[in-house]
Amino acid sequence: MKVFNSLIAHKLNIPETQVTHTVELLNGGATIPFISRYRKELTGGLDEVEIGEINTWLERFSDMAKRKLTIVQSIEEQGKMTDELRRQIDGVWDSVRLEDIYLPFKPKRVTRAEIARKKGLAPLAEIIMNQNVQDLTASVLPFLNEAVEDEAAALQGARDIIAETVNENEQARNIVRNSFERTATITAKVVKGKEEEGAKYRDYFDFTDTLDRCSSHRLLAMRRGETEGVLRITISPDMEKCADRLKEKFVKGGNESAKQVAEAVEDSFKRLLKPAIETEYSNMSKEKADEEAVRVFSSNLRQLLLAPPLGQKRTMGIDPGYRTGCKVVCLDAQGNLLHNETIYPHPPQNERMKAASKIAQLVAAYAIDAIAIGNGTAGRDTETFIGEVRFDRDVKVFVVNENGASIYSASKIAREEFPDYDVTVRGAVSIARRLIDPLAELVKIDPKSIGVGQYQHDVNQTLLKKSLDRTVESCVNTVGVDVNTAGKHLLTYISGLGPALAQNIVDYRAEHGAFATRKDLMKVPRMGEKSFEQCAGFLRISGGTNPLDNSAVHPESYPIIEAMAKDLNVNVGELIANKALTRKIKLEQYVNEKTGIPTLLDIMMELDKPGRDPREGISEFAFDPSVKTIDDVKEGMVLPGIVTNITNFGCFVDIGIKDTGLVHVSELADRYVADPNQVVNIHQQVHVKVVGVDRERNRVKLSIKAVRE
Repeated sequence: MKVFNSLIAHKLNIPETQVTHTVELLNGGATIPFISRYRKELTGGLDEVEIGEINTWLERFSDMAKRKLTIVQSIEEQGKMTDELRRQIDGVWDSVRLEDIYLPFKPKRVTRAEIARKKGLAPLAEIIMNQNVQDLTASVLPFLNEAVEDEAAALQGARDIIAETVNENEQARNIVRNSFERTATITAKVVKGKEEEGAKYRDYFDFTDTLDRCSSHRLLAMRRGETEGVLRITISPDMEKCADRLKEKFVKGGNESAKQVAEAVEDSFKRLLKPAIETEYSNMSKEKADEEAVRVFSSNLRQLLLAPPLGQKRTMGIDPGYRTGCKVVCLDAQGNLLHNETIYPHPPQNERMKAASKIAQLVAAYAIDAIAIGNGTAGRDTETFIGEVRFDRDVKVFVVNENGASIYSASKIAREEFPDYDVTVRGAVSIARRLIDPLAELVKIDPKSIGVGQYQHDVNQTLLKKSLDRTVESCVNTVGVDVNTAGKHLLTYISGLGPALAQNIVDYRAEHGAFATRKDLMKVPRMGEKSFEQCAGFLRISGGTNPLDNSAVHPESYPIIEAMAKDLNVNVGELIANKALTRKIKLEQYVNEKTGIPTLLDIMMELDKPGRDPREGISEFAFDPSVKTIDDVKEGMVLPGIVTNITNFGCFVDIGIKDTGLVHVSELADRYVADPNQVVNIHQQVHVKVVGVDRERNRVKLSIKAVRE
């Protein structure tokens, strides 16, 4: 619908023509990574975030259009549809306003007002609402009967009808909303008798804050406490002022009728309006907190997935343990398992010499370039042990975050990859592969199990999954994938593929050998022109017959580069190899109706560094050898650490003990920090100063800014 484009453009402050072209591409089956990378001329250079927002609002307005149809059908079935009402419904694109319009017609359970109407008291309510009658008793008498015993019952019924009328009045609801908007406070109280059981929520046992200032992590923490039955949460405006504003609207004088209306308005506010709008604002605040938490989670996940890879090196993976030993695996440069066994360098066995000899033998036998050690139980002791082993070559040692490795090792994916090995071997392989290529390995694990983010189990799970899936897809396509080495699960996230086509690619590769060109992808079963268009630019072929196949240049642009090479009297390979030649290219000569300067600039970047991995290189890191438990941590120490998680209130840093330390947002820099991601990144190596140690709760307070002072 064209109206959607206009609405989205207004919402996002993006020119309508850009929105229109983007929506057309989305409706045509194009993916967000493809549109942002290869259709910049049409979108005006919109990035993935902006295109994602357009897609989100497109879905919202589509859902609202369906809701409108349901509402219209409901009102028509009641025989209450009018031309004016239809115009109102057609013209509204705000979900709150739409539901306000529908509220008087919405089928509802039997209410006090409905009971009063059935007793014939609706005309009395109208008489009272007009507030012109002085003698109420005389007005009430005609309505007394077997169902309405006396004047008090008649007036109560009339007030119930008035209260419901006020509740369904759009202006009245907006008065209450306005009061919530300006004055709402959120209050948390501990449920009596739950103090000990809910000790972890003690910061919220008697908590009050203005709703608009309450941070997302606090709100989600309170909601979790409420779900667990520890806390009771209320959201309230300035009750007295709100009630007074409602009375100003509906009460017209001081006679007996006006007093009845005032009493009905008070009842409507406390019994109907306030609870309804409180629920509305509770849902809105939760939705806002969810969106912020999901944003943080997605940002952290992006950084984690785009962490520096070691690259194709022969790697040893060690999953540390005490009683059950350390599981050791050796992988080739492509991550294939060559050998596995268990060593026991730690208590209770203490076979340290035997274990050291075995590690040295394996490093020599399999020409190991690097060792990846999981950071879980016994991780620090294993790191120390490996540091004592003497090798016949230069071997780099890395500590790898193993969050989610156990989830992977017991998964269907792991069973498919290693049907003949148990979970301990699979876990060690995962640790080693995370070092070789974190992106390729982490895509196999549910993002919620990777250990970044905040309150991920408390937020809207549909919203979370959609955002995380989009983040994974973005990261995979940003880096690109070698189609001749990538596994099915990594290929699944490539633009235009999905599980079925990814499996078909792997099967075709196994049967026919490596792909020599991107064109060969068209031989894969079910690979149509549209799928090829969407995926080809993100799939790399290293060492193939066409050097452009190992770049992010889309095959549709090959003729342009071939024309450039021809104009310079060289072939494409010579053009790519000679930087001096590429500088002679005048881009304006190659602009056509489909290809503009934005795409040509992207092409030139690829010609400069074809196939370049956008991720940075990895560097070694070592914790302070004197700090292994919280008992070793002393206030004032300056320690090396690695950022493991980022939240709105700061970041968590691994300093080599079981529990990570917290750098509060106020301790990140000597300036106000609105977003911790502006200062630190996941996996960033930092130095921190210990500013507090709470051994009772195993909490360490750290500061980054104090190190710089």
